Amino acid sequence: MLAIAAVVGATVLAGTALAQQAQNPASGEIHPWHVQGNVYLLPGAGANITVQIGDQGVTVVDAGNGKLTDQVLAAIRKLTDRPIRVVIDTNSDPDHVGGNQAIADAGIAVIGGVVAFNIEDIQHSSPIIAHENTFNRMNGTTRGDPQWPSGAWPTDPYSVGPKKLFYNDEGIEIIHVPAAHTDGDSIVFFRRSDVISAGDVLSTTTYPVIDLKRGGSIQGMIDGLNRLLDMTVAKQESEGGTYIVPGHGRIYDQFDILEYRDMVVIIRDRIQDLVKKNKTLEEIKATRPTEDYDARYGATTGLWTTDMFIEAVYKSLLAAK
Repeated sequence: MLAIAAVVGATVLAGTALAQQAQNPASGEIHPWHVQGNVYLLPGAGANITVQIGDQGVTVVDAGNGKLTDQVLAAIRKLTDRPIRVVIDTNSDPDHVGGNQAIADAGIAVIGGVVAFNIEDIQHSSPIIAHENTFNRMNGTTRGDPQWPSGAWPTDPYSVGPKKLFYNDEGIEIIHVPAAHTDGDSIVFFRRSDVISAGDVLSTTTYPVIDLKRGGSIQGMIDGLNRLLDMTVAKQESEGGTYIVPGHGRIYDQFDILEYRDMVVIIRDRIQDLVKKNKTLEEIKATRPTEDYDARYGATTGLWTTDMFIEAVYKSLLAAK
């Protein structure tokens, strides 16, 4: 038991340091964290950046906000001198895709056959993969969304999934999670490393961020968390097994996901019961349905407050009636 407690304690301390760095990056240097297998985490450039490293090159999941791209590239170069081969977007939020163009332009793509490889088959700029809803939101097709420069757009959108790749001796599955944080969320499963990059289907620093205007919903978020639970395997009696890199915050394992999912379901059920009793939004807020979780996930200021979360759940439930 003491050994298990030591492992758990070390993980919590590491997670706390990671969350602090992600929220308050120092004057710039990005420090890679080895998750397991081929996969590393680069925190501190907006959303968490996940990278897979191997002989074929580098796979990047989410490119950060673009403000520290030079430092992100320097952190990758500390791990390998191999080229960036592919970029994957988990959603279209600026803190995830702001670095798209610069990160992709720093890479290369091989567009010819592997057997008949020629130098002419190499082109500058890596492909960018994302769900088609993310692509449409970035290129201005979806009304009301800001249009990004064309160099930041996904070049390889997918509509049905999972989209499957094979890089660095492991399979990669890119899986659409509909109507969760947005309608274009993807999670990325590195199968041999047993690591999932969850994007904003999971944010361990706040209550779930549900963007109703861009197709998010409370039920879709719960469905996404249940999907993560189905994909993960716990290491018996200790921290470990499948690791999940969230969009923001510290690395989770299956037990952490289970607790987070249960918290979301409990709050959803409380608000749903009050909706059935025809309570108004203000009346529901007055009951403080999140009170026992606020110390961990709540906020009264910032980009995503507790009141904003309650309102999103309330409106999502009304829309589903």
